[in-house]
Amino acid sequence: MYPCRIGFGYDVHQLTEGLPLIIGGVKISHYKGALGHSDADALLHAICDALLGASGMRDIGFHFPDSDPALKGIDSRILLKKTMALIEEKGWKVGNIDCTVALQKPKIAPYINEMETQITQLVGSETGTISVKATTTEFLGFTGREEGVQAWAVVLLYR
Repeated sequence: MYPCRIGFGYDVHQLTEGLPLIIGGVKISHYKGALGHSDADALLHAICDALLGASGMRDIGFHFPDSDPALKGIDSRILLKKTMALIEEKGWKVGNIDCTVALQKPKIAPYINEMETQITQLVGSETGTISVKATTTEFLGFTGREEGVQAWAVVLLYR
């Protein structure tokens, strides 16, 4: 087995008026929030998928299915902690995580440092190993129409 592995994750959630918007474990001030079985944190879900994929353990839906009533409304930070426990059981550690969030509005640049700090603490990584970037889709597609949020994550794990 190779001493390093790469994983990729992607998640998307619909935006709906009156719900909270949580991205990267940080509450964002906005009139729309993400709809989902959990708190619908697309960024943390993408990170979980990337971690699970890199460690060869399927995906977030396999481990934390949206059919489980115990997970209704769960804080995605808890899901990330549980994911970390699963990969650590297999002997993996996080080298780095690189993420991108696509959201037309609101602008999340003011929250990125807090997201990176939150994720660093949740995965037990060193400062500077987590990167969160933000983009829009230039008004194209469901994200551009402010109907949803998308997140991508790439992770490097090592033994």
